Amino acid sequence: MKRLYLKIYLTIVVTLLLVVLVAGGIWRFGKPPEPIAQGFEVAGELLAAALPPASAPVLQQQDAIRQFAQRLRVNVALFDANLDMIASYGDPPPPPHDKRPGWMPGAGGAAWAVPLPDGRWIVARAPPRAGHPAISLILVLGGIALMIALAAFPVVKGLTRRLERLQHGVETLGAGNLGARVEVRGCDEVAQLAQAFNKSAARIEELVNAHRLLLAHASHEIRTPLSRIRLGIEMMGRNPDAKAGVEQDIAELDALVDDILLASRLDMNKTLQQRESVDLLALAAEEGTRYDNCNVEGIPVTANADPRLLRHLIRNLLDNAAHHGAAPLRVDVRRDGGNAIVDVMDAGEGIPEAERERVFVPFYRLPGEAKGSGLGLSIARQIARLHGGDVSATTRADSASCVRVSIPLS
Repeated sequence: MKRLYLKIYLTIVVTLLLVVLVAGGIWRFGKPPEPIAQGFEVAGELLAAALPPASAPVLQQQDAIRQFAQRLRVNVALFDANLDMIASYGDPPPPPHDKRPGWMPGAGGAAWAVPLPDGRWIVARAPPRAGHPAISLILVLGGIALMIALAAFPVVKGLTRRLERLQHGVETLGAGNLGARVEVRGCDEVAQLAQAFNKSAARIEELVNAHRLLLAHASHEIRTPLSRIRLGIEMMGRNPDAKAGVEQDIAELDALVDDILLASRLDMNKTLQQRESVDLLALAAEEGTRYDNCNVEGIPVTANADPRLLRHLIRNLLDNAAHHGAAPLRVDVRRDGGNAIVDVMDAGEGIPEAERERVFVPFYRLPGEAKGSGLGLSIARQIARLHGGDVSATTRADSASCVRVSIPLS
């Protein structure tokens, strides 16, 4: 079968048919259980008390069988120990098979054989009706099986329809459509699988788009210093001072490549590779010594983090403040509940409110800005989020230009 719902559906139907066949076989050929056999013995004792003894005249036994059959409205036959008929009323049923008490199927209908303590047997059978009781039983069980089969079909079909939609979504995603999503219905395992697929597809689309954007901007950003280097090499023969410019362009290009590689690694890694106790105030003070007119203040706050990445984060923010802001630079380290807060400020006008989210997009520059690659703030946010925190552009009462880092301490 190529369809899962047909396999499940036919499995249910076949199982029900087997239940019907096994139940019919047990009823037809099975030996009555011990409690039922004991019930027949008790019934035989009661019947023996109500009937004349085996030594009574045949007419007396015949009269007792007639009264018994008329009272119960059944056909009855009385047999001796050799299964020879002694008396009967109505259409006499056959003698018991192999002297086994219990239910006896037959062409004229089902009969019940009850042994008496003196060796005689009484066999009773209801008058024939329109249909065979076994056929009625099969029809009843068959009707139950049909109802279950009809009720199970839409359930199984609905289940596999969702699986087919999920399969179509996977095939669409594999064909290159990164926007492929599947509809989530219900709250069972199939719905959870659809939700997991949508999350994975969204993450794949995000990573691929980020790498496409990274490559597109990187090719543009690398082309500019390369052109300057080429021009500087041509001018070195005529102007010895051009060497310093070439060296600066090479350093800028080297830093850009490092930033691109770091951004790519941060995209791929969703967990920190190493953690250790880091004093954020001491780390900020060390980085602050690299800049003129930079003041670091606050309280010692220790975080369980990657010191190399946090150093890169603070350096990026200080570089951004030095290149795009105005001196003096300030760093404030404090604790706010369960988070460490690091504010990097300068004396500039700050980032316009409408641009405070866009500046964290890779390679984005504010209108009119030409300096920098546009990766510093983006990498800083990636590092903070890798630690479970975040970076945002904001303002303070004492500074219009502030970039705030929040790192969870636990």
